[in-house]
Amino acid sequence: MSAVAPARGAVASTAEGPASWSAEAEGPLAATPTRTFDISVVMPTYRRPDLLSRCLGALMAQTLPADRFEVIVVDDGQEDRCRDQVERLAATPGAPAIRYLRAATGRGPAVARNAGWRAATAPIVAFTDDDTLPDPDWLVRGLAAMQAHPDWVAAAGQVRVPAASAANDANGAGDAPGRHDTRPTDHELMTRGLETSEFVTANAFARREVLARIDGFDERFLRAWREDSDLQFRLQAQGPVGRVADALVWHPVRPERWGVSLRQQRNVYFDALLYRKHPGIYRSRIRRVPPWDYYAIVAMTPAALVLAVAGQGAVAAGLLAAAVALILRLTARRLRTTSRALPHVWEMLCTSAAIPFLSVYWRLRGAWHFRTLFF
Repeated sequence: MSAVAPARGAVASTAEGPASWSAEAEGPLAATPTRTFDISVVMPTYRRPDLLSRCLGALMAQTLPADRFEVIVVDDGQEDRCRDQVERLAATPGAPAIRYLRAATGRGPAVARNAGWRAATAPIVAFTDDDTLPDPDWLVRGLAAMQAHPDWVAAAGQVRVPAASAANDANGAGDAPGRHDTRPTDHELMTRGLETSEFVTANAFARREVLARIDGFDERFLRAWREDSDLQFRLQAQGPVGRVADALVWHPVRPERWGVSLRQQRNVYFDALLYRKHPGIYRSRIRRVPPWDYYAIVAMTPAALVLAVAGQGAVAAGLLAAAVALILRLTARRLRTTSRALPHVWEMLCTSAAIPFLSVYWRLRGAWHFRTLFF
């Protein structure tokens, strides 16, 4: 087990192993219930009180009787508005037991979820996120499946991503040609990938005793990226991880600013950690080969500039043309099944020119930090 720091404190993560911290209790909302429950719902939140309120509303509408489950909200952003929302909803007549814990600010969902399941009192823990909408029968079906299969150490539910009715407008299409294109934006398509994911913590169930055995989430995963895959692989080493297809959680697409794909390249930093821990599984189930086209673009672009300065114009032009061709191929690949609205096409072209450089930077930085030969 990793050492636990004082409340609100954080132990810096290292390449050698995860660090851990404890959440700070928040008055009566953090009091441990005196009654027992069949299942505990753990939900991290980060400065999104409106989404939190919406998700809690869906949990309060569960068909599972309210006296059979508890909800533990772990606030990673120490947002008073979030606490106020929890307090208001917890006071609603007929509401399930709702507890509120505060985490060290910005330590990430892995840390928050660890604090949540460690505070849970039920033998089965259900994980979801504050930007989801659990189906009314979510807990009934997940709990029934876990009870019917005592050999399962965990189970994955089904995530559904509803189509965004104003995807193009949110992406800035306005009155531009293609605004009525019903194909998803690149961001929407990425979010829809949750529907085919094997195991995501937006909709997962696990036995608390097994979480304790493997020490929960690896807290070196500071972003909402790959921490659920790491947990899945370690759970599968303990026993069967089942599938509950009728335990539904809806995950609406959140509006994002222009260039969200550039900001998401930081996530690749944590691919290096996942690769270090599970190299064989990573190559067989996550990414079979490195993105060699990215490395080629990153290598050829500065080489072309150097050769141009050195008077090797023809060679420089050839290298630059090859780099541009690879960038255009990347753009075309991203547009193959996504919106052709002109603002979206322009965004794909611009971001495709920058993604290889950002991706390679974060991949190599992660490889250096986690001391692994990762490309």
